[in-house]
Amino acid sequence: MYSIVLLAFGGPFLLSLLATAMIRRWARRVGFLDRPGGHKQHAAPLALGGGIALVASICVPLLAATLAAWFLRDAPAPAWVPSALRPHIDGIASKAGVMLAVVAGALVLHVVGLLDDRRPLGPWSKFAVQVLVAGFIAGPVGIRVLEILPAPMSIAVSVLWIVVMTNAFNFLDNMDGLSAGVAAIAAAVFALAATGTGQIFVPTMAWVVAGALVGFLVFNFSPASIIMGDAGSLVVGYLMSVLTMLTTFYDPRQGMTPFGVLVPVVVLAVPLYDVVSVVTLRLRAGDSPLRGDRRHFSHRLVRRGLSPRGAVLTVYLATAATGLPAIALPRVDWPTAVLLLVQCLTVVTMIALLEQTEPIKHP
Repeated sequence: MYSIVLLAFGGPFLLSLLATAMIRRWARRVGFLDRPGGHKQHAAPLALGGGIALVASICVPLLAATLAAWFLRDAPAPAWVPSALRPHIDGIASKAGVMLAVVAGALVLHVVGLLDDRRPLGPWSKFAVQVLVAGFIAGPVGIRVLEILPAPMSIAVSVLWIVVMTNAFNFLDNMDGLSAGVAAIAAAVFALAATGTGQIFVPTMAWVVAGALVGFLVFNFSPASIIMGDAGSLVVGYLMSVLTMLTTFYDPRQGMTPFGVLVPVVVLAVPLYDVVSVVTLRLRAGDSPLRGDRRHFSHRLVRRGLSPRGAVLTVYLATAATGLPAIALPRVDWPTAVLLLVQCLTVVTMIALLEQTEPIKHP
């Protein structure tokens, strides 16, 4: 299994490093830049197009692995295929249709994000495309949550989950390295949680996403030299939602308790807190819930005295604090599950209480 993790994480990591460096140079040369102003945090123009490198570093390895499994499914595996992966080739090949659909949805959001990065489309146009992509994934493709519910209800909840998470990570992309870092932590936790339940397809996909994100973070962490833009953040949020829906968190036959279904909410508690709190603040102010501003969790931390880098690291730590215990959630008894959920609520409540303090007023 270690060889699979190394390949799934290391390949996209190196590809992301190379692709991001190349895209950064191209963006600077052609003037594809994100200029400061409005609600944007940076003080100087930054190279756009990081989303191109990031999406390519995720989608190309996923498609290559899926197509390789498809062509190798009826033949003896070559020597270069890791021995731990050989028993799973048929299973991966059977997921080819699902993978193609997931990548297709990612590419649609990527193109919309690119258009918006070049010339703003307006929030409701992007929202409409998100709903259409989510409907496609939850409807015809059949990737859903709570499948115990009647199909229409399961589809509706799944569409809501995809749209919320897509916007959550889009909202988080407001400081250097914030969205990419939180997504990398979440993807790694989902990979570990899925591996613990004996799955191979989902953890491999999650490690691919994590590797590409960490490679991109080399250039995106403060002080960033390139940003992902909507072309990257929309896809990252979408992939986070899809990963959670593809993972089996509850299966009595494998000794997995119903508490496992709460893993996605616990792991993504911080992004969910940010999106709920910022939408609430916008609605109270009479503003559009999809209009960008500086009311995000990270911005509020800065107003209370943290540096931008310190705020980003604080959000990383909060994500790890809520997410890491979730790895054990599918296989614990109910008293332990309650303790883990209380821990998550304690972290989020602590954050909310700290935000009640008066902001520091700089002279």
